[in-house]
Amino acid sequence: MAHSHYLHHIPSLPSLSASLTPQTPSLPVRRLQLKTLSYHAPSHATFSSFKPLHFALSGALSLGLLFGGIRVAEAAKVGVNKPELLPKEFTSVIDVAGFLSDGQEKRLAAEIAALEADTGFKLRVLAQNYPDTPGLAVKDFWQVDDRTVVFVADPTFGNILNFNVGASVDLDIPRSFWSRLAGKYGNIFYWKEKGEDASIEAAVTAISNCLREPVGPNNCSEVN
Repeated sequence: MAHSHYLHHIPSLPSLSASLTPQTPSLPVRRLQLKTLSYHAPSHATFSSFKPLHFALSGALSLGLLFGGIRVAEAAKVGVNKPELLPKEFTSVIDVAGFLSDGQEKRLAAEIAALEADTGFKLRVLAQNYPDTPGLAVKDFWQVDDRTVVFVADPTFGNILNFNVGASVDLDIPRSFWSRLAGKYGNIFYWKEKGEDASIEAAVTAISNCLREPVGPNNCSEVN
């Protein structure tokens, strides 16, 4: 299977508990399954049934740090779990980095709610600056399952757009879409010029448009 330079493969691993053990990643990018870097969308209450995830380089790294704890140079050697950073009430958009205004958060939450009502797919957005993140705590807060896309906006490793894709979403959406999306709106030149909020809003719109398209050989061929 051909991949862009943003993607590559990590072998699947059996359990979440070992994900807290630091691992040395193979750069530039990772495709992974539950244990080392991956946050696998579980069916029901378990975290063992999630299929492989695909995301851009910074996504692999920051999600590994967020959910698993990996070694990237000398950055963070343990996973993060800070439930105290979660909001008191449910929201599909959590911004602990302060990238979004209150109005932007509300607009994104409304767009995400409409997407879920129309398609059944759940998009969840976490804006963070690692290690200031709720980390593992979001999996229960959001009840992540195989129809969930967890979008982590984190500029720590350059590309701000990072994605964790549930198994059902992975079946319907071409894997190249995520790397193209990260390349277009997540690159450091884009968000440095237009702002982190612009990258986040553009990505949410593109994901919403993609998930609404009929499944077929050419779905999500455009990132807009």
